[in-house]
Amino acid sequence: MKTNQKTSHSYSLSYAEAPGGQLHLSVSGQMSLQTQTALKSELRSLLQELKPSDLRIDLAGVDYLDSAGALVLMEMERYAAEISIPLAAENMSKEAAGILSLIDRSAVLAAPPPPPKATETVLEQIGQVSLTVGKDFANLLTFLGGLLEVLFLSFLNPRSVRWKDFIFYVKRAGQDGLPIVALLSFLLGMIIAFMSSLQLKQFGANLYVASLVGFGMVRELGPIMTAIIIAGRSGSAFAAEIGTMMVNEEVDALVTMGFDPIRFLALPKVLAAMVVVPLLTLYADLFGILGGMTVGVLGFDLTVFTYVHQTIKSISIFDVVSSLVKAVVFAILIAGIGCQRGFRVRGGAEAVGKYTTSAVVAGLFLIIVADSLFAIILYYIR
Repeated sequence: MKTNQKTSHSYSLSYAEAPGGQLHLSVSGQMSLQTQTALKSELRSLLQELKPSDLRIDLAGVDYLDSAGALVLMEMERYAAEISIPLAAENMSKEAAGILSLIDRSAVLAAPPPPPKATETVLEQIGQVSLTVGKDFANLLTFLGGLLEVLFLSFLNPRSVRWKDFIFYVKRAGQDGLPIVALLSFLLGMIIAFMSSLQLKQFGANLYVASLVGFGMVRELGPIMTAIIIAGRSGSAFAAEIGTMMVNEEVDALVTMGFDPIRFLALPKVLAAMVVVPLLTLYADLFGILGGMTVGVLGFDLTVFTYVHQTIKSISIFDVVSSLVKAVVFAILIAGIGCQRGFRVRGGAEAVGKYTTSAVVAGLFLIIVADSLFAIILYYIR
């Protein structure tokens, strides 16, 4: 007896080859819309590999069968007839037999097989990708419009916000992220100070390591590093949470009860990110400067007072304010794209993983684009 179990799907197949080339195949679990593609593919591959003279499919272990699963049986019967293999289904429950009776057997068996898919040319692939990107951008703009509307209404009516959820996400995205933000920022400050000193010491300008680290962390590295960490930690979590609710049809239940999913699910997450990311940015700036100070004091004989004084001289109020403005924009992008990707989940666990990954990738892309635009705008403002 050989057994093959698909852990990613809620079904299993086991088969035994009898003398004379007869194949006994047992199906258990679910034969449904979610499993039809994988089930059909595996059944076909088994027939192609083993090439039995006769096929018996035992359905005693099937605990759920819908019209899509019944259609798989019909199509396998047609495929077996095409390659001259008799097929019979055994131990079918009354419910399964009732579902099979609803399908026009003659129409399915007489239907021609689908034509082989033609290989797409490069231009067709570019066009397909362009259409996909265009649709995704349109969906993103639609969600962003709804989110901005909900944000505006929440400022007019603060009592409509679920503040308990807001506090929960502030803790999860902010407080729980303090250790990793501190560690990475500290190490980043040390690296910048050490690498810059290799060049500055040639000119006897080790003092300016403090200015370089402070200016770089406050203006650029603090906001963007914090945003990247939050995108990986919280943006993905937002997408996975809402995506799982979509799979379990909890969002549909909220809509049925009259709740706005964006206001009910996305708004607390976005508000929490708008509060947390600027605070974490200041926290990252501080630890980045401390990392640079550690290298400067221990490695280049700078005093703490000299390092702090030089750092303060290199940073202006404008730099701090622009850094916080960038952090707020990054927060909206991270939380917004995470929630938007979560609402697009359709299917099962595979779709949750797909859109969770997409939320992180899209979030990082938008952070880089926004940071580039800020660099140009702030150059002309300053």
